[in-house]
Amino acid sequence: MPKIDASSVAEHRAAKKRALLDAAHELLRETSEAPAMAEVAKRAGLARPSVYQYFASRQDLLQELVADIFPRWTERVTGAMADAPTKADRILAYALANVDLVAEGAHAVGSALATLAPGLALDEQADRMHRQLQEPLITTLDELGIDDPASISDMINSVVHAGTRMLESGQSIQQVHAHLHSLLDPFVAAHR
Repeated sequence: MPKIDASSVAEHRAAKKRALLDAAHELLRETSEAPAMAEVAKRAGLARPSVYQYFASRQDLLQELVADIFPRWTERVTGAMADAPTKADRILAYALANVDLVAEGAHAVGSALATLAPGLALDEQADRMHRQLQEPLITTLDELGIDDPASISDMINSVVHAGTRMLESGQSIQQVHAHLHSLLDPFVAAHR
């Protein structure tokens, strides 16, 4: 039996799995491409065959990485919204937090998974996650008395997606923030 470096086998396995997820995320941030299992193992300090004790395939690894990152993404966005000085300011906080996360590489996981395993199930999962992330924005818009908050939320998300494309094409986060302020500041100011 291999030597474990934790107080129990379960803790050892959890630590190794966490190291693999962290390694995969680091590699994705660096390359924006789905890493090979050997690269992930090397970065985590494990032998290549060890990765398969935790993940059946690269697709399995990336799906677990999405499941790992999404709650933190949601928490970061909702936290930024909660810290906004007014309800209306939550709208801009939502947009800025999302593009910040993209700039930090969190979005690369979903993009890599889509490239590796395109398909209806993945599209449905991504749509479900985006809708869940949009819920606090829709709630805020509703609280502000905005007519058709779901449609306005979709429009705001279109602006966020445009910011994502700008980042991916080489614009700086400061440029994207300036664009978001230009578009959303008047809307926010009108609803304070």
